[in-house]
Amino acid sequence: MNGRANGSANGTANGSANGLGSRAPRGRAEQARRFIRALPPLVILGGVVFDLSTPAAYTASPMFSAAPLIAAPFFSMLTTLLTGIAAVVASIGLHVYNHTTDEVPALTETLTVLTVSVLALLINRVVRRSGERLASARVIAETAQKAVLPTPAERIGGLHVAARYEAAQADAFIGGDLFAVQDTPYGVRLVVGDVRGKGLDAVEAVAVVIGAFREAAEQEASLEGVAQRLERALAREGTRRDGLDAFEGFTTAVLAEIPRGDGRVRVVNRGHPEPLLLYADGGLALLEPTEPALPLGMGELAAWPDRADEVPYPPGATLLLYTDGLSEARDADGAFYEPAERLAGRIFPGPEELLDALVDDVRRFTGGGSTDDMALLAVSRPAAGQPERRRTMPVVP
Repeated sequence: MNGRANGSANGTANGSANGLGSRAPRGRAEQARRFIRALPPLVILGGVVFDLSTPAAYTASPMFSAAPLIAAPFFSMLTTLLTGIAAVVASIGLHVYNHTTDEVPALTETLTVLTVSVLALLINRVVRRSGERLASARVIAETAQKAVLPTPAERIGGLHVAARYEAAQADAFIGGDLFAVQDTPYGVRLVVGDVRGKGLDAVEAVAVVIGAFREAAEQEASLEGVAQRLERALAREGTRRDGLDAFEGFTTAVLAEIPRGDGRVRVVNRGHPEPLLLYADGGLALLEPTEPALPLGMGELAAWPDRADEVPYPPGATLLLYTDGLSEARDADGAFYEPAERLAGRIFPGPEELLDALVDDVRRFTGGGSTDDMALLAVSRPAAGQPERRRTMPVVP
């Protein structure tokens, strides 16, 4: 593994964007909502003005028809109904004012506005029901996340812990990224991994890996033994799958073990991005494996014994594990995000502040967009006198 980087921090990283940057999007969103709320009556009013200011050959019927259609996807059934009634009344009232109620075009225009208003009510109902289904799916996704990826305790085995799952897609809560932390008789053991693929198959594999990890972490005397248990669990899972996943399913993962009291951390890396060890003075070490290994689930291609690398883990240091959603994030020019370069020389009060700053920095680097989910796990060994800290684990789409 690489040695400890030279140099110390010149400052503390900011954990969040400035207040002006956070208020501006909210202000623009509120302005957009106000404009949408005012749009249907403005369209009807514009139609009235247009009809009164133009010759009789010109009609505002398209504007009256548009008003309830605009209201349908954004407002309640009652508001859509009232908008449709207002549009029909405006159409009839203008024909009365122009003394054209006995003409065929007047009847056609009024029937058109009435028909479109009824269709708008049907559209509103479909949108509302879809919204209810989406809300139900969101609750189910949140429940699945809590079941498969429960929030780690903020203190485990005397260590400070923080974890995040950042979904690339809006309203997506869980995919193929995973993390778990467990206090065992052999010390605190943790895993971060990334299952190949997406969708329910990936979620199922995540559940298999985490379930196998929790059992093996308690029973296996060595970290290498834990890795082999995960390998066998994925092999069993592969035999149950059909099609491509039966032959090409795999999981990149990094496992770590922090024994009590000896100030060291052991790492087994199975084809996963290298963890980072951030020291209290701003120094940083990239924990590269001594011998590269294949991901979990690919044992049939090649087999050799896992070997854990071991490095010092002094007080005040923070171990950062992450998935490739972080290291493969790109900016507008296609350049990859380099976590080691971005974090070198920076000091963070604790793991939660580190993850806050890291998530904000990735968003600025990518311009707010990302193409892959990102799982982050930070574990700090507190220095003498370091205060207790609290942190949350939001899932931010």
